[in-house]
Amino acid sequence: MLLITGGAGFIGSNFIHTWIKQSSEKIVNIDCLTYAGNLYNLDGINEQHLFIEEDINNSEQIQKLINLHKPRAILHFAAESHVDRSIDSPDRFIQTNILGTFNLLQASLNYYNTLSIVNQSQFKFIHISTDEVYGSLNLNDKPFNENTAYAPNSPYAASKAASDHLVRSFFHTYNLPCIITHCSNNYGPYQFPEKLIPLVINNALQNKSLPIYGNGLNIRDWLHVEDHCMALIEILNKGKVGEVYNIGGCNEKTNIEVVNNICNILDKLKPKTSSYTKQIIFVKDRLGHDKRYAVDNNKIQTELDWQPKYTFESGILQTVNWYLNNEDWLQKTISGKYQNWINKQYESVK
Repeated sequence: MLLITGGAGFIGSNFIHTWIKQSSEKIVNIDCLTYAGNLYNLDGINEQHLFIEEDINNSEQIQKLINLHKPRAILHFAAESHVDRSIDSPDRFIQTNILGTFNLLQASLNYYNTLSIVNQSQFKFIHISTDEVYGSLNLNDKPFNENTAYAPNSPYAASKAASDHLVRSFFHTYNLPCIITHCSNNYGPYQFPEKLIPLVINNALQNKSLPIYGNGLNIRDWLHVEDHCMALIEILNKGKVGEVYNIGGCNEKTNIEVVNNICNILDKLKPKTSSYTKQIIFVKDRLGHDKRYAVDNNKIQTELDWQPKYTFESGILQTVNWYLNNEDWLQKTISGKYQNWINKQYESVK
């Protein structure tokens, strides 16, 4: 049995969907259902999945749940993950990403120490982190690899870096068998529409402005969430404890390229009198906006024989189609509180 945290969120819920397609092993999913935790993400999942609403900061309950369900592995997805929100409310990121991770590590270690030697040899704690812990790259810099020095530039990235260090320390100090992963920017189905790609799709369909920070030339490496989930399964099955694995999509794109690509797809799939590109606006850049992220996949490709199957062109087409075919999910996900947040972030129009 697997236990995952944050399984009602974007990446966690996609992992559950991916897992049940290729395994009959049960999953216990612990999520406290913050604004981005969405039970609609779990529609259609069968009885091999058990959802439990709980906060990873409730250390007593987390310990009880781990002891009760006796997982062979724990995958830690739960996190506050939006850079803009970390600038606005950094305290939430400290509480969830640092203290919450510590509580989960402590409970996992307590449980691990009760296991037989055989079960200990099979146990893994997999911590899902981000390439943002490495900071920002210049245009000609080599991509991040697993030995790149940490240089986080936002409260979000700093909180994830701190949680990475805690995980590493529990491996080296207490021999808890941990693995850390760093992924590049994910996209795909079930992504909460505050992130660039679902935000642009949603706004385009509602005939609203398509906001782009600064000049739109910031570069990200885009990883389809299904590719990410398949990489995590390879790491679960074959990854070496104590190691770090970077997971990238090998698809570097500027933000303006991404938005233009979405608009061009919508022009073909859901045409209107004028191109969706006419809705693009440029807004005031956010504080501490990193210029470029890029991830070197060599280690996971060489050691675990994983590589992404989606190009950006195939992945973004699949993603736009999913949102077009699931507009009911989109409408159920968007609340008045969400709209207030979006309006606040993009109120400064150039």
